[in-house]
Order: sequence, then C-alpha cells, then structure tokens
Amino acid sequence: MKKKMPPCIIVLQILAVFFLPGAWAQSGSSSSSSSSRLGVVVEAKNITLPAGSKAVLPCHSTRMIWTHDRLKDRQRVVHWDLFRSTPEYSVERIVDMSPGARLRVYNSFNKGRVSIPDSAFSDGNFSLVINNVISTDKGVYTCNLHHHYCQIQQSIQIQLNVTKSARKEKRYWDGERTVFVVLLGSSVVLPCVNRRPLWREGLLEDQQQVAHWDFQPPGVRPDRADRLVDLYGSGERRDYGPLFSQKMSVLEDAFTLGDFSLQISDLKPVDKGLYSCHLHHHYCGLHERRIFRLSVGPPLPLNPTEESGVFQNNIEPIAFLPSGTEEVLQHRESPHVLNVFLPEHQGHFVQYLGYILATFLLLIFIVVIIIVLTRRRKKRELEYELARAVRGSVTTGGEIALDYSEPKSCNQDPMNSDYKNNLLKEKDMAKDCNKDFDGKMWN
Repeated sequence: MKKKMPPCIIVLQILAVFFLPGAWAQSGSSSSSSSSRLGVVVEAKNITLPAGSKAVLPCHSTRMIWTHDRLKDRQRVVHWDLFRSTPEYSVERIVDMSPGARLRVYNSFNKGRVSIPDSAFSDGNFSLVINNVISTDKGVYTCNLHHHYCQIQQSIQIQLNVTKSARKEKRYWDGERTVFVVLLGSSVVLPCVNRRPLWREGLLEDQQQVAHWDFQPPGVRPDRADRLVDLYGSGERRDYGPLFSQKMSVLEDAFTLGDFSLQISDLKPVDKGLYSCHLHHHYCGLHERRIFRLSVGPPLPLNPTEESGVFQNNIEPIAFLPSGTEEVLQHRESPHVLNVFLPEHQGHFVQYLGYILATFLLLIFIVVIIIVLTRRRKKRELEYELARAVRGSVTTGGEIALDYSEPKSCNQDPMNSDYKNNLLKEKDMAKDCNKDFDGKMWN
C-alpha cells in the first residue's frame, strides 16, 4: 500500500519551488554579471577629509605597467623538457623558442632531428616534431608556455614509448596524460596547440589596456554612475564632464609607473560619494576594481595668513595646524577598510530574503526528518515486542504433553502362598512391577 506524503513535506516542496530557485538564480546571475562587468574588488577604503583639502585616492598595479618591447623576445617563451625514469631519473631540456629568437636545440645530436614550427607564435602551434625516433627518446615530454609580461604559465605532458612492431603503434589516454606508442625509426609529432590571443602575434597589447574612474553620488545606482576619465595603454585619454577637468587629475605617465591614483582638489560636500578605479588588461585577462567611499567634513579653522593644508588618504596634517587639531585629525580622519558596502543590485532584498528563507526551510526539513525517523523507530520496536510476545505464547501452548499416569501399586498380596520365605516373595513382586512399567513405556 502506497503511503501518503505528510502535508508538511508538500508545503516545503511548494515553497522551495516558488522561492528558492528565484533567489538562487537572481544571486548567481547578479554576481556573475557584476563580476564580469566591473571586475574583482581587490581593495576598499572609507576616507573622510575636511572641506577645502586635497584628496588622493590610490590605485596602483604593477601588472598594468606598459613596457614596450620592440624585439618581443622575452615576453613569451616555449620550451620542451624530457623526463626519463630509466636507467635513472633525469630531466633534459630539449628545445626552447621565443618570438624574437631562433629555435635553440640543447643537444647537438638532436639538431636537425627535433624542431618546432617557425610559425608557432603566429598560429599557436607549438608541437614538437621528432624524426628518426630512437629507443632513448622514450620518456615523458612536457610542453611549457611562459608569458613573463602577464605572469602566466601553462604546460601539457605527453608520454612517448618506442616499439619495434608496427602492429603495436597506437595512441591512448592512461588517465593522466596522452601516450604515444611509436615505431622505431619513424617520425612523430607531439601536439601542443594554444590559440589564445595571449600567445599569438598580431595583437597590440597597448590597445587592450584600459583604466577608468567612475563616480557614484549618494542614492545613485551603480549602473547610473558617472564616468570621469578613460586611460588607454596606447596613450589615448578621454575626460568626461567639467567635474574632472576642473578639479581632478591622473598622472600622464600612469601606464609607465603603474600609478592610476585620482587627485581631487578643493573638496566640497558635493564631492561626497563612491569612487571606483577599474583596471582592465584584456590581453592578460586582468580585471580589478578598487572602491573608495569619500566623505567630506567641515573645513578646518585656519589663520587668515596661512594657506590651507593638503591631505591625502593617510590624513597627515601640515605642521602649521594647531597642536590640538592635529591629534583630532589623526583620530578622526584615519582611513578604515570597509567590510560591508551598499548592495549594487536592485534586488538585493530579495536575495537576502531568499537566503534566510532557504536556511529556515532547511532547518524545518531536518526537524521533520528527525521526527519521522524517530516515529518509525518506535513503531518498529513496538512491532518487534509484539511479535516476540506472540512467539512466546505459541511456544508455551504447543508443548508436547507427555503421557503421564500414576504407576499402579503392585499387588503386594501374596500371589503364591507357597513361597518359602519373605525374600523370595519380595523378589517376585519386584519382577511383576518391572514388567508392568516396561509395557507402558513401549506403548
């Protein structure tokens, strides 16, 4: 008989269908879209400065430094290594190659016998060609790709075995790497292909480096933020609106120094808001974001004959400020790292509601499972005790009743008056009693 599902389980399933997928989908889509569009947040600070001062919002990255290499000889390198396990463990460099240099073969015996295509850094084909395979070529070959400028390394391993039988030639996967079984004296191509633009020529790296600053006033959504400036590795620069041109600036040689800090002079209350520095290196796959929440406080009281001080994000006042003011500034204006920011998605409330609801439903589900399991266990124990009692009563009532009859007393009257004495009479009576008893036992 099919059991009916408890109503609480049905209600939980209905709630999960209506609420959980929406919350999870919204959370996943919003996080993935925001991360891909804005980049990964690597730094966040909260800065408070007095009105009239100068702010410097730091944004540094050594990976964004543009160093033009006219020869292009050391940014990308490919090399093949051979690892042998017999007769002893050893690693040997076979060949290496870079865009600005020729193929270098390390063993003179392999010159003219092993090679890499000359167009490797044009079409992404870094395969190793071995002619006239010999028995000592057996081992594990590793193709290593290094990009020193982007600090990226990739590698692939291939096992090469040598056989003397043409029927044993094959190629297969052993669970860790591709295995080539090659006939002795033949030629083989060990594949190593990577067609990502990172490893190929014809791409201008300076055109794929972009840095820009955005300003988000209080109460404005992230997608409505104002663009302040765009910087390109090629030297192109685009300023947006009078706000940046009048009081803001970024170093002209930002890509040379890796310093994209934003300087804001003559701070005013209208400058309060969220500033974000976006660094994109499409060539290397770098996408970073730094966020600064700037608050503008009341101006500091200064003497009429003295100039206003300059403050950076470390909030170090000029020496001419009053001694009491200096201590207050160091206490009030020190930067603090923000651990929590205002959510950047309009449906953040639904996300948090989904998380809370999912946790609550999970706890209810666990409690229901515990109750059901406890009831089942008690029911099984009750059934077991009942069955045990029934078996005990059946065994007691079904015992085999043995035939019981009281032994008849033997006639002790004298059957034969001719007995000579009492001993003979007792012996004869005992014999009659044994006969009667033996007869009943056999019956």
